[in-house]
Amino acid sequence: MMVLLSIFGWLAGCALPGPPPPASPSPTVPVAAGSQVPLKVGVSTNMPPLIFKQGDQITGLEAELARGLADYLGRPLQFVEVDWKDQIPYLLDRRTDIIMSGLSVTELRKVRIAFSDPYSRTGQMALIRRGDLQRFNMGYYSIVETPSIGAVENTTGALLIRDRYERAKKRFFKTSAEGVEALRDKTIDLMIHDAPVILVLAAEHESELEPLYPLLTEEYLAWGLRREDGMLLKSVNAYLNDMKRDGRLQTVVNRWMPLSGK
Repeated sequence: MMVLLSIFGWLAGCALPGPPPPASPSPTVPVAAGSQVPLKVGVSTNMPPLIFKQGDQITGLEAELARGLADYLGRPLQFVEVDWKDQIPYLLDRRTDIIMSGLSVTELRKVRIAFSDPYSRTGQMALIRRGDLQRFNMGYYSIVETPSIGAVENTTGALLIRDRYERAKKRFFKTSAEGVEALRDKTIDLMIHDAPVILVLAAEHESELEPLYPLLTEEYLAWGLRREDGMLLKSVNAYLNDMKRDGRLQTVVNRWMPLSGK
């Protein structure tokens, strides 16, 4: 468990875009700091410890950072719950102002949106059955020969197994819980997902499942904004730089992921 905690600094998570349902758009002009126009933050609340719900309360690392950003801007905060696949369409259609939900920086996403400065490093990780530890003792090289691999649909993990593991039989699930059940039932041999999700799942099922080290990719977490919102992007980066400079960012990260900075 200490090993799990120590690697929590490697976070991840992202999804592919899709068409959003209708909603009221945000203003089409720049919003100055101190405005009473809410800062609409797009979140997908299914990725502890980054962003999740406890009862009706939205919480997690990203939620705390979002509240801090709203305070920094002097604006009210409004969380907008969005499916992973709808995050970028919501943003581009002005239904949200910023994506703060475990979004990793990719070259394809840079074509559509702007990114803040990264605030953490992340990657993809594999989850296996404890009884298969010897089978996968070669780490990455063992995965290449895996007969059946699963991932959650519309995630970077799903893209990874499509691109990298051509010979494996691939299964895609709507939720990580479905993937865990398939792994426990031996329908798949391993599941690939964002590192924080894998570590939480391993901790929840520690008698049966085990994360497989090392990370399979190196990615960086940042926040997504519209390209034309240069004023907001500048303020967001100033907020991040202030938090990095005085150590508050690492303090927040350590609060949600103990030992991540050690």
